[in-house]
Amino acid sequence: MERRSTSSSSPPNNIKKVKNAATTTATGGGASTTTGYMMKMPPLADKRSVAEQLCQTCSGPIYSQGLNTFQVPMALYEVNRARVVQAMLEKNGNTKGLILLEGGKQTTRYDTDHEPVFRQESYFHYLFGASQYSDCYGVLSLPEGEATLFVPTWGVDVETICGASPEFEKVKKELGVERVLSVGDLKSFVEREMKRMEDDVIEEEKKSGEEEMFPPKLFLLKGLNTDSGNFASPASFDRISQFADVRDEDSLFPVLVECRVHKSPAEIDLLRYTNWISSMAHVEVMRSTKPGMMEYQLESLFQHHTYTHGGCRHMSYTCICACGPSANILHYGHAGRPNSRLLASSDMALLDMGSEYHCYASDITCSYPVSGTFTEDQRAVYESVLAAQVSVINELKPGVSWVDMHREAERQILKGLIKCGVLTIGDDCGEGYAEKVIEEMLDVDLGAIFMPHGMGHLIGIDTHDVGGYAMGTPERSGRPGLAKLRTARDVEEGMVLTVEPGCYFIDPLLDMALSNDKQKKFVNSERLGDFRGFGGVRLEDDLRITADGCENLTLCPRAAEEVLNVMKGGAWPPEKDVMPELKRAWADCKKGKMKMLDIKS
Repeated sequence: MERRSTSSSSPPNNIKKVKNAATTTATGGGASTTTGYMMKMPPLADKRSVAEQLCQTCSGPIYSQGLNTFQVPMALYEVNRARVVQAMLEKNGNTKGLILLEGGKQTTRYDTDHEPVFRQESYFHYLFGASQYSDCYGVLSLPEGEATLFVPTWGVDVETICGASPEFEKVKKELGVERVLSVGDLKSFVEREMKRMEDDVIEEEKKSGEEEMFPPKLFLLKGLNTDSGNFASPASFDRISQFADVRDEDSLFPVLVECRVHKSPAEIDLLRYTNWISSMAHVEVMRSTKPGMMEYQLESLFQHHTYTHGGCRHMSYTCICACGPSANILHYGHAGRPNSRLLASSDMALLDMGSEYHCYASDITCSYPVSGTFTEDQRAVYESVLAAQVSVINELKPGVSWVDMHREAERQILKGLIKCGVLTIGDDCGEGYAEKVIEEMLDVDLGAIFMPHGMGHLIGIDTHDVGGYAMGTPERSGRPGLAKLRTARDVEEGMVLTVEPGCYFIDPLLDMALSNDKQKKFVNSERLGDFRGFGGVRLEDDLRITADGCENLTLCPRAAEEVLNVMKGGAWPPEKDVMPELKRAWADCKKGKMKMLDIKS
């Protein structure tokens, strides 16, 4: 793992030479006193501006897995911190205080001492980028925005097994934070800083003549994740109860959530990389898929490519390698369904897999015939789902309703099912009649029978990223299909969302439709029988919302001829973009940086 930091023999612009000034610098071996330079912190806006410039030039501390893997400027997290601090100041009237977060813990498996691979807690990573350090705490000061990371240290017994304790100065340079201290110093640090801020408030009251200025607060993270139903837990340490009077568990969570909803340019570049490496891995799996393989072999090929060529140790979620009837199970691949079916030549493969790099996710689904050739029915369902994806992508822009996008996907899939005879509209062929009947189908929730999941979701540090039903946004619908949407918000610039329409033939749902008087009148039950056991088709891309539309970060074969050509060993990326309406932003990773490609349509 490579991490690079820039250095200079002369002090940076934000450091002022002070005669006879002494500063104390914490290191892995203890505190040392040095004389010469004293930090003069720049204003918050200046810090953010400098950090954004470092992101643009990929300068300063860099995270990389070496070789040709992506170089992440750690200034990305400085920008995140500045955004959160500024939003907190705007919300709380420039209140002084400390933001305190507790990082992820290194866990063990049940009652054993086996340690699963560590993955940082997402909110903590968003602010500190400390993907490789477990059992930490982090503090941000208000209004300055100074970041202090607290890392654990251990004795010789643990060092013999796990290596030396983190060196404070080294960690500081790696992550680009203002200071690094031991976890053991956390309580005294918080006590000291809160006392200092309280004294500052008292002094300001004396100068201003105001007697009711807000005291400094200790801001902790607590709130509901609307996807999982779980709560983010506030940080805790010994004797934190002494701050009960100034403890604030309400202000931070909605601010952090909303900041995570809107991605910075540096975050977009990182998501572009995870989409690129995952797209190329999907292509490799597509080329290798053959009857007689096991589903888990497809999963293994994907993981091998993303780790070997992309440095992605983690998957964004459990891989879904659902072939044939397995695709009837939307989250196949989990306990009880471990990607263990033998591929048959008549199967459609539905592969939903995405890798994660420096805790940023990708979420991509490809569907294609295991045989390398579409049957007529397979092609009909595939084209219906592709039409839904194209239609949504071409409507995506700031201001459109995500609920309306879901309905448009359903509309296109129902249209395709009419075309292949599964659904019927009767004998009237008058102008606009088909469209009218499709709206009637939507009114009775027939779309939810064939697409029983939401059309997509926010994505970022988490696959199902936060903010879908944040405070002040539209509530979740109770209607079938719409109830499964992970957000009902209007689309906004800076969001990144998946677009994942699907069409499935799930026996219990089909039986429900056939027993529902309002739905069964539209169903050709005899033709529907041809699709029982078919499984399903899903296509999923990750879309960045721009000022006037969207940009597709996913670079997978989508047109049927693209899919079949790749399965026969054809080159990818292609020489020509045969589906410009997908808005694929062609890119490649060269020497650790994403470079845009000029592929003409």
